[in-house]
Amino acid sequence: MYFGEVLFGKTGIITLREAVPPPPRTSTASFYAAVRQAMPAVVSIYTSTDTLHRSKRKDMPTDPLEENPNNSDTYSLGSGVIVSPQGYILTNQHVVAGATEIEVGLADGRTTSATIVGSDPDTDLAVLKINLPDLPSITFGSSKHLRIGDQVLAIGNPFGVGLTVTSGIVSALGRSRLGIDTYENFIQTDAAINPGNSGGALVDASGNLVGINTAIYSRNGGSMGIGFAIPEASARRIMDALIQYGHVTRGWIGVEVQDMTPELADSFSRHTTSGALIAAVKHGSPAEKAGIKPGDILSTINGRPVRNSSTMLNLIAALKPGKTAIIGIIRASQPYSYAVRVGTRPKTPQQND
Repeated sequence: MYFGEVLFGKTGIITLREAVPPPPRTSTASFYAAVRQAMPAVVSIYTSTDTLHRSKRKDMPTDPLEENPNNSDTYSLGSGVIVSPQGYILTNQHVVAGATEIEVGLADGRTTSATIVGSDPDTDLAVLKINLPDLPSITFGSSKHLRIGDQVLAIGNPFGVGLTVTSGIVSALGRSRLGIDTYENFIQTDAAINPGNSGGALVDASGNLVGINTAIYSRNGGSMGIGFAIPEASARRIMDALIQYGHVTRGWIGVEVQDMTPELADSFSRHTTSGALIAAVKHGSPAEKAGIKPGDILSTINGRPVRNSSTMLNLIAALKPGKTAIIGIIRASQPYSYAVRVGTRPKTPQQND
């Protein structure tokens, strides 16, 4: 369907001029309604950044629009999603990292400056704030109900060409251990995602937000059909913490773990590689106080199974500091449970919990 020149406003899409008459309605599936609902809430983000403080992510190739012959400031391009009429915008942390100025462009043509409410490098999420009247906002869907094969749309501003919609399917769920972020639980999609899409919306076939587009797998700088998005459930939890406190507080029990390999499983007389081997327990940590020891195999956290070290990291981080968690372990082939009073994860980045 040809949109012609359109104006996105609070009343929806108003056609100003059609270059050609629209085709007659057919039974062919269309995502027009989903795009109409979601696109007004997707924004373009431009930042002026001191190159001395600019952090490049290895998974996102350099955008040609970022080049600056003066080599003093870098002009970065990304996307974001307006999540409330109060002007809060959810985006990626790497889009605004080290930014000295942030400008936001709305789908209706308005532009304004933005401030950073808070950011979380461990999940690569950030919340911005703008002050404009009559702001559209995205409708949240449910990433927990996504299935492999579900249709999704990616909306953002790739390469600065303007808001763009691409379609695809959910090609995998729960992707982790990619080395992109500390906490990983990505939705994988084959919807075309390119530099500039970072921070944009991944929506379902009804136009509801199910993820924040974050990274691509690429050997040539362009889309190769493998993109990764942070699930809406995770993004919303981080967003709420950043808006309320300006930072994210995570659970911590003070253990270092490693994945179970077939060789390790055999040495422990186990027939499965599920679980996480506790390699070290920090002195004075909640885990040590509870009686957990190096060599234990962490199997469950509050009844939820631990598949590997990545699963453990996410489950521990989601625990509320000060509360008691029931940690299931295997020791000498026998199951044990320990009540651990959860601590607060240190702010210094560490690859342990």
